[in-house]
Amino acid sequence: MPDRVMSTDQSCGATCACSGEQSAFLVSPIDRRKFISLGVYAAAAAALASCAGAGGTDATSPESPTSISATVKVSDFSTLASVGGVAVTSINGSPVAIVRTASSTFITLSRICPHQGSTVNATATGFKCPNHGATFNASGTWTGGERTSSLRAYATSYDSVAGTLTIG
Repeated sequence: MPDRVMSTDQSCGATCACSGEQSAFLVSPIDRRKFISLGVYAAAAAALASCAGAGGTDATSPESPTSISATVKVSDFSTLASVGGVAVTSINGSPVAIVRTASSTFITLSRICPHQGSTVNATATGFKCPNHGATFNASGTWTGGERTSSLRAYATSYDSVAGTLTIG
């Protein structure tokens, strides 16, 4: 079976698109190598398009550790002395932010962006991903930029007598 259709082909009738003139598309042969490379390009394009979707919600999204465990002294972080203060630190190698939400309550957030796994930075109003611009408020909820889910929060309890936080 020939790889191309030509107007001189006996099976080509008068109603055929190639009748009378030859189209470059119809007469250019496609070999196995070209066919496979075009298939690879199409698959790569489909994969990239799926990355641009909801972000942070598919099976390939980066994951923060599901649990961390630590006890920290509030006095070790001067920024936690007042409500609204944020301490950026690392627990067991995982980047976290501890936020003082009230006089006796704190939250601990993963600083791993749920979209592409970059480490988010603290800002005056919350957090921002330096990689793609997603923004989060001080409680870790997504507020703008590249669409993604909120930052992971870890269980945090405060012992006011000892002045310590138990995370995890």
